[in-house]
Amino acid sequence: MQKHYNITVKGKVQGVWYRKSTQEKAIVLQITGNVRNLPNGNVYIEAEGDKNQLNLLLEWCAIGPEFAKVDTVFFEEGELQLFKSFDILR
Repeated sequence: MQKHYNITVKGKVQGVWYRKSTQEKAIVLQITGNVRNLPNGNVYIEAEGDKNQLNLLLEWCAIGPEFAKVDTVFFEEGELQLFKSFDILR
């Protein structure tokens, strides 16, 4: 069953290839959605997939790419948007 997660990642997550790395991980996990930087320094992700796929993404988000320092990952379920791909938004 497909689910939609709204994920906010806090910490040193901008300027460390977090968005590109998230996109690469999402593609491997066959997750659709998008990722973008927020003005407050956080990263926001909308992700859709089955619960197992999304849990694997959440585990990855807590670590992130090599130079990231993740403090907190918060998520909540949302309404399905039926994304066709996983995109980086500006």
